[in-house]
Amino acid sequence: MRFLVRERLLGFGDDYWIEDDRGNKAFLVDGKAMRLRETFELKDTQGQVLIDIRQKMFTLRDTMVIEREGEQLARIRRKRLSLLRNHYRVSLVDGTELDVSGKILDREFAIEYDGELLAVISRRFLHVRETYGVDVVREDADPALLIAIAVCVIQLAEKDRDGD
Repeated sequence: MRFLVRERLLGFGDDYWIEDDRGNKAFLVDGKAMRLRETFELKDTQGQVLIDIRQKMFTLRDTMVIEREGEQLARIRRKRLSLLRNHYRVSLVDGTELDVSGKILDREFAIEYDGELLAVISRRFLHVRETYGVDVVREDADPALLIAIAVCVIQLAEKDRDGD
């Protein structure tokens, strides 16, 4: 299952649609401007909030938190002892850990669980600038969660690059 994300340089406060591989609207990213911390919502086509994403405040390392229905689902941060700056760990509340690695800023990376590929994020086959694909590899994977993880990791990598 492939989704197309057309970024607006990922400025929070911007809203944009994520489309499926047939060009149908699948998710709306609703950026929340004028907040102390960066936050946005991932909504379905009817406007129902599927996932809330926010920056965790007052942490030593930049951290993003993903919530579903008010309950924390995952925490994302750069790996502590990674020699590569483009390696992130996603800690799910059930204790599961996902690894995200690759060229995050180039939109060429993968999300894995215990060595098994869950999703590939890539611009490789797309010709439209500021667009990348999220290819969900596993049938039983949660596309909304994987898209949220991809957007969070990109935001963290861009903050890290800019030195904020």
